[in-house]
Amino acid sequence: MTEKKFKTLVIIPVYNEENRIKTVLERFQEVAVDKILVVNDGSTDTTPDVIKSCGVETIIHQQRQGVGSSIRDGIDFARKNGFELVVVMAGNGKDDPREIPVLLKPIRDEDYDYIQGSRYLKGGVAGNLPFARRIGIKTFTFIWSLLLWKKLTDVTNGFRAYKISLFDDPKINIWQDWLSTYELEYYIHFWVLKLKYRFGEVPVSKIYPSKKKYSK
Repeated sequence: MTEKKFKTLVIIPVYNEENRIKTVLERFQEVAVDKILVVNDGSTDTTPDVIKSCGVETIIHQQRQGVGSSIRDGIDFARKNGFELVVVMAGNGKDDPREIPVLLKPIRDEDYDYIQGSRYLKGGVAGNLPFARRIGIKTFTFIWSLLLWKKLTDVTNGFRAYKISLFDDPKINIWQDWLSTYELEYYIHFWVLKLKYRFGEVPVSKIYPSKKKYSK
């Protein structure tokens, strides 16, 4: 099947990632994407200076608004600037931009609408993930599988790729005020599956730092 070409934007929400975001951006030297957009969600450290030194386009929130608001602003930027695909990934080093082609391949080759990265498919990696958190993720994902009657493996992984055309559907209304934090990601996930858009998962790595507290 002939690969389709889509204009692709990578959205990277960040908050106080002065020690990690530069490494993430440097890894893009090995990846072909049309544009990288960092959404600085009110960082109070030197994150803005680090991003500026890398020469990457930035949207700046003067105060912290939440990851959902950051993703939404990225999607809005994509719609206004003619992008056809968006990739959303973490700016803290947990996601590897060199795996972006894995996310995009099913969309480009097989016309999928939304691809979710999974650390639990064969070939995926869940590095340094605390045991209790692993159980919580698997339980949460199992509940989603039951509710939507579809086998899912990693609902909480924020490494994803969407066709922008999804957001032309009035049933997927991401511009609601209550979708400013992590609710947005699950809202999109739910409606894409509920409305039976073409959805798939691909194996990716998710590497956590060895020592850190988590709150998601």
